[in-house]
Amino acid sequence: MENDALHNDARSERSTTAGGKIHICFVAHLAYGAFVGGRHGFIGGVERQTALMARWFAKRGHAVRVLTWDEGQQDGTEIDGVRILTMCRKEAGIKGVRFFWPKWTSLVAALKRADADVYYQNCGEYVTGQVALWCRRQGRKFVYSIASDPDCDARLPEMHKLRERVLYRYGLKRADRVIVQTRRQREMLQTGFQRNAVLIPMPCPGPSEEEYAGQERDRNGSQRVLWLGRICEVKRPDRLLDLAEACPDIPFDFVGPAADTEYCRQVCERAKTLRNVVLHGPAARERVSEFYRQARIMCCTSDFEGFPNTFLEAWSHGLPIVSTFDPDGLIAENNMGVVASDQQGLAAGIRTLLNDHQCWQSASQAARQYYLCNHTVDAVMPKFENVFREVMNGSSCVNEGVMSCQS
Repeated sequence: MENDALHNDARSERSTTAGGKIHICFVAHLAYGAFVGGRHGFIGGVERQTALMARWFAKRGHAVRVLTWDEGQQDGTEIDGVRILTMCRKEAGIKGVRFFWPKWTSLVAALKRADADVYYQNCGEYVTGQVALWCRRQGRKFVYSIASDPDCDARLPEMHKLRERVLYRYGLKRADRVIVQTRRQREMLQTGFQRNAVLIPMPCPGPSEEEYAGQERDRNGSQRVLWLGRICEVKRPDRLLDLAEACPDIPFDFVGPAADTEYCRQVCERAKTLRNVVLHGPAARERVSEFYRQARIMCCTSDFEGFPNTFLEAWSHGLPIVSTFDPDGLIAENNMGVVASDQQGLAAGIRTLLNDHQCWQSASQAARQYYLCNHTVDAVMPKFENVFREVMNGSSCVNEGVMSCQS
């Protein structure tokens, strides 16, 4: 009866959104924690973006649903105008069967209850194909957004199961629109999958001009280097520890949740032995801005990324980045830090920025300006709204990407 009530409510809400408003459903299994805050559940870049986008659309008067795992919340819970619809629990079912029941079946049931015009999913996985298949059968529109470069690689190196690769390829092919974050991703999709895509930078809330001006007081005299993200193998936190050992006079803040692997356990144990490294563990969302305000530089040691939220957040705070990864060459092109391929290069880049205030100031100003031109919520979200309207109306793809503001 409760599910029927939610379905009828969606029908009623659809009638109020016909005049230019859109009924949108975000499929984001892990996003509940990003809506309720604190340390609840897993919260990564995709989840934070989902919560940000859903709230923006709801504030604009669109009818918004988000599908997540059941983490104890009541089905249909409303947060900031966004209705949260639950599937089964992540760990539900019997091994060998749970992929189909209850996981796939509960997804289908939630997609039906959402009763949306446009369904949106971010991050390459088997779910991409599941949502695309349901939308195609039901005559609904599907927008898929690329989260990471490997999802554009025809070999799909991060998808190890056949069913995952098959379903993902199906979803990528059948999506009504594909969104990418970089020119490189767009080129990889065209080369590897013969799939066109629209380029839209991701949105990121950042400090206002008044708040930003006050950060100089917090950062005055700071020499701290910040590493922030999931502690996992692809992000190569071991490189950060090598760097810290090579630079014992420089303090490093090591922030983020650790995956449950032997590699991550060893990294965390090693971090505890280094006197110039503070292992903070996972930080509540409301505390993250403190790390940006107190740092002088942000460091990235990843093998590959998509377009890290941490980069956008760092740039919004005027933090130069010293990194092994440079999306579309933007750090080098816009003088927003230093790109290096090894520990020696990272160390040299950090020392240059810490010891040369003029160099740091130039990179800091360039980072803040690039953020303001390309990644503020007000600059980005209307582009997503336009894409959803085009898809709903059956219009052809128009590339709204910018990514070109020069300092």
